[in-house]
Amino acid sequence: MEIAVKHFVDEGSIVKKIWGTADTVLFIFAGAAAEFALNKAVDWLYFTGKLPADPLGRLFSTVTYSRRILFSTDNDAYAAIDQINAIHNHVENARGAKIPDWAYLDVLDMLIDYTIRSYELLERKLTDTEKTEVFQIFYKVGTRMNLKGLPATYQDWVIQRGQRLKQNLQYGNLTNDLYQQYRKHLGSPRYWLLKKVQALLVPPTVKQKLGLTGGRLLKPLLFIYKLSGRIKLKHILRDALLPAAYKEQIRGLDTKY
Repeated sequence: MEIAVKHFVDEGSIVKKIWGTADTVLFIFAGAAAEFALNKAVDWLYFTGKLPADPLGRLFSTVTYSRRILFSTDNDAYAAIDQINAIHNHVENARGAKIPDWAYLDVLDMLIDYTIRSYELLERKLTDTEKTEVFQIFYKVGTRMNLKGLPATYQDWVIQRGQRLKQNLQYGNLTNDLYQQYRKHLGSPRYWLLKKVQALLVPPTVKQKLGLTGGRLLKPLLFIYKLSGRIKLKHILRDALLPAAYKEQIRGLDTKY
């Protein structure tokens, strides 16, 4: 008798549709790149030195882990989450301190919020049911990580998200340094584009603290982009956002769902 394989995210889920499109994934991490820089726990990302040394490489590492979870069976997804926990435990032991639960919750917030915001910016508004589905998938990740303080419902998460945005963000020396690394690794034209994408995408609190402006300049381009799937021009925006060396990795993020 054949045993049915249980997937971490159901086939046909809106989450797989969103995370199966390279453009949306890049926007998710463009938003997260802004908020990471402001987070009061950003020093943990600097402890190993890997993030400032290679922010684009860390981007694709994070994308790989995220997609490994979202496009796997339950068992493989849980193994990936456990591996993330083990990596974090190693860093904690090396530093002699513990990463606070609120810092993990902030990361889940970014994944939930920018998954929704990116898809709505590039495609269409999500229904309340679809937004709840996005929340529930990342809630499963948080549950496996044994995080304390997880919200029980999407509505509760919306309230907590607003509270954590007020409590856990600050502009500091590491914020400035990380943005200098973005500029260094992207080059000035792509750095300019990144900041305009972020200005359109991030919550008002993040936008204000980073002084992001001019996002509306991209709205005509996004209108053309939404049409470009029909005229086969969709690679243009994604290729403009990251250097040519990452072109194949970017296109490899597209999955048919």
